[in-house]
Amino acid sequence: MEAKINQTTIMLACGDITAETTAAIVNAANERLAGGAGVDGAIHRAGGPSIMAQCRKIGGCPTGQAVITTGGNLQAKYVIHTVGPIYRGGNRNEANLLQSAYRESLKLAVKKNLPSISFPAISAGIYGYPVDEAAHLALKTCIEFARENTGIRLVRHILFNQQTYEIFFSEFKKLLSTGAMEAK
Repeated sequence: MEAKINQTTIMLACGDITAETTAAIVNAANERLAGGAGVDGAIHRAGGPSIMAQCRKIGGCPTGQAVITTGGNLQAKYVIHTVGPIYRGGNRNEANLLQSAYRESLKLAVKKNLPSISFPAISAGIYGYPVDEAAHLALKTCIEFARENTGIRLVRHILFNQQTYEIFFSEFKKLLSTGAMEAK
């Protein structure tokens, strides 16, 4: 599914984020930028040691913020590392932090003049964020950003399995039906 908002096409796809050809892919990192499991581990394995070398120089990234490194051996030229919140019931500013992780990643892409970016479902894996809420916040943030900024032409949400894709699809349809956006 895809929709065009302003100058930006927002797309959903099921797949492997490490195979993306967008200018940047987003890594759901930890605050230490130390590599880890899930998407983080997959990106570091596929991208090679140059990504970790740059992460070590950067040193860390607070929750809700984003930093950028080389894409190493990936097809994407850059990896934007962002830290989503660990879900602890929803009453500890998790929603604002998750939206900030998406927004700061998008801002960094615009600052670097990157025309395209691919996101995983940030915080929806081992950080325990309920997928439907994570999908709503992710898509809402990207739609709002596209309405206010024209620098990014393509935002892809690469979802690791069909179940997650279906949840994102449902949330995307709901958000599109509440606004005057063109969907394909």
